[in-house]
Amino acid sequence: GVETVRFYERKGLLEAPKRKESGYRQYDEHSVERLKFIRQAQQVGFTLKEIQELLNLRDDPDAKRHDVREKAT
Repeated sequence: GVETVRFYERKGLLEAPKRKESGYRQYDEHSVERLKFIRQAQQVGFTLKEIQELLNLRDDPDAKRHDVREKAT
């Protein structure tokens, strides 16, 4: 729900989106994909801290697949 998404924003898992003139939040495709990743990771049992670490690796252009696999196991 809305409060969950705002919680993710406060925790730094999701960037605060741009707003329309009306004040409504407008999420881009990158944010939507990131939100889907967070939800799926939670469903398989990752904590928010672990998810943050995985997202950091995902965003790191120097991270290797091995780094992600090691963190995910």
